[in-house]
Amino acid sequence: MKIKVLGPGCKNCEALHKATIAAVEELGMSDAYVEYVKDISEISKYIMATPGLVVDEVVVHEGKPLPTAGKINKILQKAKG
Repeated sequence: MKIKVLGPGCKNCEALHKATIAAVEELGMSDAYVEYVKDISEISKYIMATPGLVVDEVVVHEGKPLPTAGKINKILQKAKG
């Protein structure tokens, strides 16, 4: 599974990145790769409002409010199948 956290490095983007890594670790998803994308031109290919979360090239979250840790877990479990 390839996960992208999209954001220029703001406080909310950093929080989403940390929460996503925590969710991956909590779920024991050793096959997951988390990438933090800070390049605006790359971010704009997916979303217009940051932060964003992309799982296997599917946008699963964009903008505020930030998803809770529980919601991130549910998103990843659903994507995992």
